[in-house]
Amino acid sequence: MHLNYQIHGEGQPLIILHGLFGTLENWGSQIKALAKHFQVIAVDLRNHGRSEHSNEMNYQLMAADIHQLIQDLDIAKAHILGHSMGGKAAMQLALNNPSVIDKLIVVDIAPVTYSAHHEAVFKGLHAVDLVSLKSRSDADKQLSQFIPELSVRAFLLKNLYRTEEKTFAWRMNLETLYAKYTDISAAPHGTPYQSTTLFIKGGNSDYMIPAYRDAVITLFPKAKYTIIKDAGHWPHAEKPEAFSKVVLNHLLNE
Repeated sequence: MHLNYQIHGEGQPLIILHGLFGTLENWGSQIKALAKHFQVIAVDLRNHGRSEHSNEMNYQLMAADIHQLIQDLDIAKAHILGHSMGGKAAMQLALNNPSVIDKLIVVDIAPVTYSAHHEAVFKGLHAVDLVSLKSRSDADKQLSQFIPELSVRAFLLKNLYRTEEKTFAWRMNLETLYAKYTDISAAPHGTPYQSTTLFIKGGNSDYMIPAYRDAVITLFPKAKYTIIKDAGHWPHAEKPEAFSKVVLNHLLNE
């Protein structure tokens, strides 16, 4: 699958991958900071943003999509930075095609199978009546019955857009994401990646816990860890300056 992407800056390629329900636009502040040093290639993963939709969604396919993009752009090696679902896709790429990766950074996710924890999000998204919807604020009201956090609703509503017929629709392929949620929750697998991998954890997040250490070391034996204090699952958005500092230090100095 050919993915939608945007390129900013010049230099060594740095491919950035968003998480579930996200788009490349989630990386706005980081793109601005990192593009001063790298050619930043921000990507919409399959079934997200402006990339193509498919009935299939798993990490082997996502890794293949990214590898195809690397080949299409005639890139020999790239740094890869992935958050959450995008972090798992980045890990799968490293396990499948380590030769195309220079440095790998995984943000707030481990190579494990997670239990279902997006039930309220899916219920809320499915409850939004797109046919009768008049405004984004109406959609927010409908979502608020299932998702109390304003910041989460704002993140999800970035997927809402008006079609040429002036009706509302989701950019993400909601039906496939729901149908393939088990595959999205699954762990990447393959031959261990033998180069250094930096795992960045949000200090207040429970996506990376000590119980997952063995799984990390098994597949990424040269793993390193950094914690962004006072951040949750989105440290790049919650603590942007601290996050970009950690990323730049790893990519430029280590």
